[in-house]
Amino acid sequence: MAAVARRSRSGGLTVRAGPPSVAIAEDDLPLRGLISRGLREEGFDVRVSVPTGTALLHGVQQTPTDLLVVDIGLPDADGRDVVMALRARRVHAPVLLLTARDGLSDLLSGFRAGADDYLVKPFAFAELTVRLHALARRFAPAAPPEGLRLDPAGHSITDGERAVRLTPTEFRLLAPMMARPGEVVRRHALIAAAWPDGAIVHDNTLDSYVTRLRRKLAGLGTQATITAARGVGYRYS
Repeated sequence: MAAVARRSRSGGLTVRAGPPSVAIAEDDLPLRGLISRGLREEGFDVRVSVPTGTALLHGVQQTPTDLLVVDIGLPDADGRDVVMALRARRVHAPVLLLTARDGLSDLLSGFRAGADDYLVKPFAFAELTVRLHALARRFAPAAPPEGLRLDPAGHSITDGERAVRLTPTEFRLLAPMMARPGEVVRRHALIAAAWPDGAIVHDNTLDSYVTRLRRKLAGLGTQATITAARGVGYRYS
């Protein structure tokens, strides 16, 4: 059985052996039952299975899971709003949206809300399981690097002997990645951390700053680096 990293309620990462755990929000009772039973048969640990966004938010706060499956058309809320609420509550588990809408604008709005993948109804159950396994692999934390720390007073990164100065923006950008080593931090979260509200930040601006940080990490002679999860965010490991 593969080892699965899980975020504890305190915010840290623990590692256990076992299948990926899943939370499901789908108001169609027969479909929800089908998904729940099918995923269990495929080896997933279905821990939350509810009909509304409110119930999902409560459920995953009480029982954190590795993956979330969220229908866009929930009776009490748009699934995209539920995803934004999850992210605001620091629930970082990957989200797969289920939607009957296949327009480009609908799909893009789901990604902007913080979702990581989508599946258009009706769908083949095999595709659902393949996508969930892919999300579990993509977001599996790598082993965190050792020995480096941020120095707020000196606005630098140091290995205890050497230090490299960072600009204020570089410091604010690196801090959330180092706080969650081995995890993918989403692009919108990095932009929100590094630039003030209302700032216009283009995608290539973020990428340019990450390139600078990579050079500075290399200058310390460390094995630590920042890798891209294409179209999603960056991982410090």
